[in-house]
Amino acid sequence: MASIGYFLSCEQYGPRELVAQAKAAEQAGFERLWISDHFHPWNDEQGQSPFVWSVIGALSEAVSLPVTTAVTCPTVRIHPAVVAQAAATAAVQLEGRFTLGVGSGEALNEHVLGDAWPSVGVRLAMLEEAVELIRLLHRGGQISHHGTYYEVQEARIYTLPEQPVPIYVSGFGPQATELAGRIGDGYCTVLPDADLARTFRESGGGDKPVQAGMKVCWDTDREAALDHAHRLWANDVLPGQLAQTLPRPQDFADAMSLVPREAVAEAIVCGDDTAEHLDRVQSYLAAGVDEVYVQQVGPDHDGFFRAWGEHILPKLA
Repeated sequence: MASIGYFLSCEQYGPRELVAQAKAAEQAGFERLWISDHFHPWNDEQGQSPFVWSVIGALSEAVSLPVTTAVTCPTVRIHPAVVAQAAATAAVQLEGRFTLGVGSGEALNEHVLGDAWPSVGVRLAMLEEAVELIRLLHRGGQISHHGTYYEVQEARIYTLPEQPVPIYVSGFGPQATELAGRIGDGYCTVLPDADLARTFRESGGGDKPVQAGMKVCWDTDREAALDHAHRLWANDVLPGQLAQTLPRPQDFADAMSLVPREAVAEAIVCGDDTAEHLDRVQSYLAAGVDEVYVQQVGPDHDGFFRAWGEHILPKLA
């Protein structure tokens, strides 16, 4: 049965706002949480970027919902051994309700220490080794690892959950999705793409969970909602590998200036027509997504949570 969660955006909101939204989401009837992991926002208009692991600690005391990172890059900016420790602690804090969502990352976040940004094939190979290393550390005991990309000497994680942390792998194209099917305990995406869901399942994913995020801009004024979505999130419809290769928020702002409002209107449901919101969720479910995470990008969170709690979530129950 499908499950509907709420998507917490670390690019757009500060830590206290994120915790408040999580509480409102639980009260409205959302069943789980996604939370993004960024060093930079996509653009300066979004304007935030709190450290995700601190926010997860706060969430563990504020709500009882499961939490998935969407997604953490465990390959360049943060060593996978450190991510393994952070994920283990999060799972203990959340009493087993934590999933580590991982991906191959973006230059936007990963270039900040001066590392070279690898090719797609190298990034995916690094991700595969990082997942292997994280799982090894989560088994407990002292381990050493001498790999192609990572070196770990005599390391042990002492604070571990009772069960290993599930690791879901993101993918937005066939190559990454095949890797997710081969090594992931689940799959993360942001598209209602039946072909990618099928690729995941046929590459070894089987009946493992498929998660996907979607954005809406709830507002009683549709044009104002579209203006808001276009100003903040036009980066979502940039073509090709721009999302993975542009290094600075200013570069995204420059590229976003070329995106027409109509493209954002197609990608993000804007306004207060509950039927449109419901139809968009159902497009994800029809594509084979098991868990849909909805992000409200507009300022009217009270209106969003009220409308979804009263009119949309009951129809999806």
